[in-house]
Amino acid sequence: MKIAILGTGMVGNALGTTLAQAGHQIMMGSRTANIDAGQEWLRSVGGKAQIGTFADAAAFGEIILDCTNGANSLGALRQAGAANLRGKILIHVSNPLDFSKGMPPSLTVCNTDSLGEQIQREFPDTRVVKALNTVNCAVMVQPSLVPGDHNLFICGNDTAARREVTDRLCEWLAGSPPTLLTWATSRTRAARKCFSPFGCDCGAFWERRTSTFMSFAHRKDLPCGVTLIALGNIGSLRHR
Repeated sequence: MKIAILGTGMVGNALGTTLAQAGHQIMMGSRTANIDAGQEWLRSVGGKAQIGTFADAAAFGEIILDCTNGANSLGALRQAGAANLRGKILIHVSNPLDFSKGMPPSLTVCNTDSLGEQIQREFPDTRVVKALNTVNCAVMVQPSLVPGDHNLFICGNDTAARREVTDRLCEWLAGSPPTLLTWATSRTRAARKCFSPFGCDCGAFWERRTSTFMSFAHRKDLPCGVTLIALGNIGSLRHR
């Protein structure tokens, strides 16, 4: 499969390396095609991939992984070009973290909006799915590094795109097809309040009436112990 990786940081490197080693055709995109970080990654995979601009990669990929810094995601996607993103699934991995005032980071957007929603509004013809943004990149590609079950939150306005992303993540990272998967309704009434450690783009639902966490779509049978929780539309994770 032709997969575009936007971003040359550690998240893009980890996912790009894993997917290239699995035999997929990978193009990593950055602001410039000859960026040192991209060339170093290309050498690390033995040249079995390609490097280009954001636009080059977006045009190349059948599916796109946005691994850019969340604060710069919209700018990177504008460089990728709406025409190159049109009709394609965009898996948005980033959180809108703002490190301008040091640690801990704040958020560039939260509470009344989310980065995923902003991207979907600006690129209405792109099938945006938010996923993988609640785990470290090392755990993304090797979940067994952390013993026990893992929860992956998957949000998007396109039901078919959410399903395909679930299938792809199981295929790419867990080596097993998804089963026992059900979708929560968009902004489900059961989820009255959202506790979100990273703000609007990730978190877990809290049921106010029963004071318990809600698990909508469990997947306990994966070899690596991954649980997939498909939450519905983008914005389902915002504080309500």
